[in-house]
Amino acid sequence: MISDSPANDTHVLDTPPEGAAADWTIPQNWEAFTAQEHGVWDTLYARQMALLPGRASQAYLRGLEQLKLSDAGIPNFEELSERLMKLTGWQVVAVPGLVPDEVFFDHMANRRFVAGNFIRRPDQLDYLQEPDVFHDVFGHVPMLADPVFADYMAAYGRGGRRAMELGALKNLSRLYWYTVEFGLIEEGDGLRIYGSGIVSSFAESRFALESDSPNRIGFDLKRVMRTEYRIDDFQQNYFVIPSFDELLRVTVETDFAPLYADILSRPDIPIAAIEPGDRIVTRGTQAYARERGWNPDGN
Repeated sequence: MISDSPANDTHVLDTPPEGAAADWTIPQNWEAFTAQEHGVWDTLYARQMALLPGRASQAYLRGLEQLKLSDAGIPNFEELSERLMKLTGWQVVAVPGLVPDEVFFDHMANRRFVAGNFIRRPDQLDYLQEPDVFHDVFGHVPMLADPVFADYMAAYGRGGRRAMELGALKNLSRLYWYTVEFGLIEEGDGLRIYGSGIVSSFAESRFALESDSPNRIGFDLKRVMRTEYRIDDFQQNYFVIPSFDELLRVTVETDFAPLYADILSRPDIPIAAIEPGDRIVTRGTQAYARERGWNPDGN
């Protein structure tokens, strides 16, 4: 599980550190990774690949194969970007940690995916507060090999800059959270995971599909952008898209300015609440949430 919380985060900075370019990128310096660090990647990779076939979307699994992420050790970004550029025009660039929003959006809009240039310690396999190279590359990059999803990510980057101007960044971040990080998709034989926060998590890759606790709700753009989320535990709402084509279509055909105006005039929706008009794929028991002492649906 990865949290995007900045609290006590050693890889969140206010200005580019020494050695970083103005756009916050740094050399990957792949040769500097130790045998132990490469071993952590291999352990995490093997553990996830024992779970993901039959759970992950076909697009994600296809991307893993196309990008040769099965090769041992932390990927070399130069080689990875060469493969990715041929497929969808994206590249992977190293950054020291979480970057400012405007920097993040600019890179995305220009088909550059920023990846943390560090990996968790062996005692952090199950939880890390900030996204590391395993979360960023194993979790995100295979989906960037899919042409439709790659276009969606670039569109999201362009939309991020506008959301900042319109004071709706919080709402747009929810779209990223519930699709890019924790999205589910309907495939011919059932639900599959594609969100990076799920596919890179040993526990949530099972919880998201198999637990009876969370709600699984049909994707609706406005609904998603009004819905709160947790950053420090399993999700209690997962939103299910019918296809990547539909996700892209809704994103590029929507005029977000009036949508933001409407959303900002309405209250947020509590994490696990069910709303009138929701298309319920599975209604959760919320057992996990209540065991944790939450009041997830606001009642």
